[in-house]
Amino acid sequence: MTDIILSGCFGKMGRVITKSVSEREDCKIAAGVDIIEAEADFPVFNSFDSVTVKADVIIDFSNPAALESMLDFAVKNNCGAVIATTGLSEAQINRINEASKIIPIFYSANMSIGVSLITELAKKAAHVLGKDFDIEIVEAHHNQKIDSPSGTALMIADGISQALETKPRYEFDRHSKREKRTADEIGIHSIRGGTIVGEHEIIFAGHDEIIKISHSARSKELFAVGAINAAVFLKGKPSGMYSMKQLVED
Repeated sequence: MTDIILSGCFGKMGRVITKSVSEREDCKIAAGVDIIEAEADFPVFNSFDSVTVKADVIIDFSNPAALESMLDFAVKNNCGAVIATTGLSEAQINRINEASKIIPIFYSANMSIGVSLITELAKKAAHVLGKDFDIEIVEAHHNQKIDSPSGTALMIADGISQALETKPRYEFDRHSKREKRTADEIGIHSIRGGTIVGEHEIIFAGHDEIIKISHSARSKELFAVGAINAAVFLKGKPSGMYSMKQLVED
């Protein structure tokens, strides 16, 4: 049995995770952390500074502002952490890397196995096509999403970048220029509207042919299941950084 502390337990993803965990027998939510006051079937604390419950793993689907206190608690209590919060700064990512030297951390901008797969496919395509094809990424999300571009789009772009011989430049603001597209860029475009859960498409545009790789999320449940599976996977693991790649191969 994996005991979980759910950070952001009353958020949209937190509620989906709570429901998904209630339907499983290999884990349970031992406590939640959220600034919102509401009823739950487990103790809820308004910050990690006040948490008195022990657990195996933290699942963090909250806000970048909560990262520091969450990591401090995890390190102090030798507790693993599944981090799915997006919009983190470079300094915060460095902090995660430092913490992973002490505790096991599962960090991914997207908890979908399907997104992990298309990222690997995009890396392979970039390795084969990169010199002769322009690469563009288009992502679409609901109108309440704060960060742009999505963490997943950046994760895919970073994966593609690793597969190219020359490190590309990310272009987010092409409308402000009046010049031809350069060969060393990856265009990243964001769409926000309605209740779109998550759409990601990678376009490889060459001479007289176009190759597209895409993923469409139809509900938040798939991200919840991925995060819970990651938490169960992380229990008992040694310190280090883990990702969907290790989860799929395990």
